[in-house]
Amino acid sequence: MSATPNASSTAADDRDSYDPTSRRILRLSLSALVVLVAEPLYLMLDLAVVGRLGGLDLAALGVGVLVLSVVSTQLTFLSYGTTARSAQKFGKGDRAGAVAEGVQASWIALGVGAVIVAIVGVCAPWILSALTGGGEVASEATTWLRIAVWGVPLILLSMAGNGWMRGVQDTRRPIIYVVIGLGVSAVLCPVLVHGLLGAPALGLEGSAISNVVGQSIAGVLFAVRVWRENVQHPTAGGSRPQWSIIRMQLVLGRDLIVRSLSFQICFLSAAAVASRFGVAAVASHQLVLQLWNFVALLLDSFAIAAQALVGAALGAGAIPAAWRVTRRVTVWSLGVSIGLAAIFAAGSVVIPEIFTGDAEVLRAVGTPWWFFVAMLPIAGVVFALDGVLLGSADAAFLRNATLVSALVGFLPMIWCSLLFDWGLAGIWSGLILFMVLRLLTVVWRIRSEKWTTIANPAPDDAGVQGL
Repeated sequence: MSATPNASSTAADDRDSYDPTSRRILRLSLSALVVLVAEPLYLMLDLAVVGRLGGLDLAALGVGVLVLSVVSTQLTFLSYGTTARSAQKFGKGDRAGAVAEGVQASWIALGVGAVIVAIVGVCAPWILSALTGGGEVASEATTWLRIAVWGVPLILLSMAGNGWMRGVQDTRRPIIYVVIGLGVSAVLCPVLVHGLLGAPALGLEGSAISNVVGQSIAGVLFAVRVWRENVQHPTAGGSRPQWSIIRMQLVLGRDLIVRSLSFQICFLSAAAVASRFGVAAVASHQLVLQLWNFVALLLDSFAIAAQALVGAALGAGAIPAAWRVTRRVTVWSLGVSIGLAAIFAAGSVVIPEIFTGDAEVLRAVGTPWWFFVAMLPIAGVVFALDGVLLGSADAAFLRNATLVSALVGFLPMIWCSLLFDWGLAGIWSGLILFMVLRLLTVVWRIRSEKWTTIANPAPDDAGVQGL
């Protein structure tokens, strides 16, 4: 593909650059899914390795990971926002501009990462004492977190790298980089924690060090790639920070952070209310919620494919192609979600027994289980259309739609469940209402066609766009 719009073959003329074939959609989705599930799989290994040290170390690791995961979750705009902006430039035939988005996102990653390292390094004891009530768990978790937080700038570099590479539809390298980084961590973790192969037994500190090493490798690989691409496809600003681009990325990031925070508040509130109904209730709630999180990763991979393809199509001015992406990705996501709903419905007795043998929990799990099954087809459509709107950089609308759905649907139902003793049925009714409201808002937005005209706002309009 030519790097300049004046070349004889532009992205708008090259149908294969954005045509939503099933093969292209599945390739992008599979690449995204591998990257999405790699970190949770490594975390399971880390927990298993540290768990052999004892309950204290396992609890400390769990709390430390929670703090890091909250931080990284709020900064996913470095991947999602960068994908949209990079894809739009790629669709225009401006690969240099797409790479420049990755360069500027990498500068944000380094700057924000340095601030987080400094803040967490100083405040870790107070943060962890607040979460645990102090004592040995807080002390051990502080030691782990103060080491592991040095990996945050590298984690953010990987997010930025994933973002622009998805935007230019490079599906192979992100998988390689992430697998290499986490693979090294997976080998180092048991070696450093338990002192295998002649290494010192560092215990919990070994877990933190292996995390940092693996994240550093992946982050450096992404950074080297964007630097090389920037050399091959130079822009006027080169590799220096370009504040006009950074400012627009931060506006998009602000909207995505607010949206992400609303999710966090809703699910934390649901867990708090579920815990008021007894041990069996909160255990069954968390069990089904973890299955929901797994399904969300799978469906999110279709949303990421929609982002990349819609962004490229709109960047090329090919609105009919963007509509084809919207329809085809929605059909795929809906089909997969219906298939999953059928599997979970058929396994309503067998699947929960894989996770627990507690009779009270198994009795309680039946209530949220069927809400979960009913919600899956709704989620299939919502996730796909979320991806479409993110691909058009319509993050401000998604922010507002999510906030309204949470404030009108989810949160009132959750707290009414506590007030009127509705139990888990009330909590999961709130979650379904939340999803239905999101479905109605995103479908309305798609049908309005406004998302096809707001991509690539002018720099002077960037601040207004996000309001």
